Amino acid sequence: MKPGDELLFCALGGSGEIGMNVNLYGCDGKWLMVDLGMTFSGNEYPGIDLVFADLDFIEERRKDLLGVVLTHAHEDHIGAVPYFAADLGVPLYATPFTAKLVAAKLDEAGLTDTVELIVIDHLDRFALGPFGIRYVPLAHSIAEGNALLIDTPYGKVFHTGDWKLDKEPLIGQPATPEQLTAIGDEGVLAVVCDSTNVFNPEPSGSEGDVARGLMEEISRHKGKRVVVTTFASNVARLKTLGKVAKATNRQLCASGRSLDRIIASAKACGYLNDLPDLIDADHAMDLPRGEVLIVATGGQGEPRAALARIADDNHPIKLDKGDVVLFSSRQIPGNEIPIGKIQNQLAGNGITIVTDRQSMIHVSGHPGRPELEELYGWLRPEILVPVHGEVRHMREQGRVGKAKGIRHIVNQVNGDLVRLAPGKPGKFDEVRHGRLVLDGDIIGPADGEAVVMRRRLAHAGIVVVALAGQIGSKSGRVRVEGIGLPLVEDYDQFVEEAIGDVVKAIGKLKGGDARDRDAISEAARLAARRAALRWCGKKPQVKVMLLEG
Repeated sequence: MKPGDELLFCALGGSGEIGMNVNLYGCDGKWLMVDLGMTFSGNEYPGIDLVFADLDFIEERRKDLLGVVLTHAHEDHIGAVPYFAADLGVPLYATPFTAKLVAAKLDEAGLTDTVELIVIDHLDRFALGPFGIRYVPLAHSIAEGNALLIDTPYGKVFHTGDWKLDKEPLIGQPATPEQLTAIGDEGVLAVVCDSTNVFNPEPSGSEGDVARGLMEEISRHKGKRVVVTTFASNVARLKTLGKVAKATNRQLCASGRSLDRIIASAKACGYLNDLPDLIDADHAMDLPRGEVLIVATGGQGEPRAALARIADDNHPIKLDKGDVVLFSSRQIPGNEIPIGKIQNQLAGNGITIVTDRQSMIHVSGHPGRPELEELYGWLRPEILVPVHGEVRHMREQGRVGKAKGIRHIVNQVNGDLVRLAPGKPGKFDEVRHGRLVLDGDIIGPADGEAVVMRRRLAHAGIVVVALAGQIGSKSGRVRVEGIGLPLVEDYDQFVEEAIGDVVKAIGKLKGGDARDRDAISEAARLAARRAALRWCGKKPQVKVMLLEG
């Protein structure tokens, strides 16, 4: 799998799912990694918070890996850095704002002196082996969203990262249509492109429209305490809320540690210099209700974030009947249930809820179909490689690109090894890929025994059988304990019957099996499980302990 005289592409994460973006380019014996992200766990991983791409393929080839280039600072693009960067042993490259947030992660992990972080000025070109690289600024829902223009001996690749078109951006200066057309004039071999919003038939909208929408919405809630929840990383949205606070004679309070980190990093990079002085929660609660505007984390339903604690009345910020919460954010797929729970709590307490379905208070950071079509027209690539989406998103983008005249559409998912050049582009092999989870302090396989067992326990509970002495004799003892079984009034009868079944099952063992620990254990396990099934219709996990004496 050492790249020859060719240009290869392989996604280890982010192709077939939204999040966990890790992409590899191979050329002339060397590899380049673009982004090192993670995703948050769902119900399929009980007790797990963070999920990572399995990097085993590139870790085995780290001597040929030149570096990790980060497109922007969202967690699904940088979140795995503190967990894997030291093992990869190569420099990280990022623009200033992204570098600030990455540096904080490295410092928190004690890796500042271990991992080299190289800050690239926005317009500087740099080279890593056969790869010539420059950042191309594009609008997104975070400061310094960037595409990468990757120049190789076999052609140029335009790797979009996360992006959108914004006619009225409030932070940064995205590349203009003229600049993107000039890149296309130079010749683009392939566009590797974000697919997240391909099913949206309309453009994603502008932060300028959101600024006016928030001003109008907040202005109509005079005399009410207003909380706005948004993505902490959306620096443009924070800038807007600062201006709205001034215009509506409200003082601004930010609640959430991630907001503190983003604001500090943004100011250090020259953003948010006009943000009004922030007040703390205690001061906010002392002010008249109509004189405070609160920005809170937790719009995705995170149980430990500020908004969840406010909804649960477990936070210094208190809301009363008639107060207002604006959800200036979209629902990330998979978060509908926790978001709905918080919204129901708020509504039950008489709080007015406003979402982007009711008011222009949020726009997406990803391109709708018209924006994709415009980018294709400017860049005119020979190849389109859809990434950053579920399979349905990526395949749909392939259809859009084909309809717009792109000659080659390469459909791929995580682990597919694709040759972009020379010759006809397409998949020619597969590499090891998969998911890892952070379980406590240990990183292990997502399908490991611990996680699988936890799923089973959550589904059907557990029965513990303890055996001591010679079962069936006066010295023998059997104990049965069920945990998580739907038995209350009948529990004692179940235990009594299960004990009897275990004794009978062991008593039926003959010859060597009657003395074999494995045979005894299996007989007890099956007997206890059948008893549970008979009593409650569940097939729990059964753990048998053979005790000495």
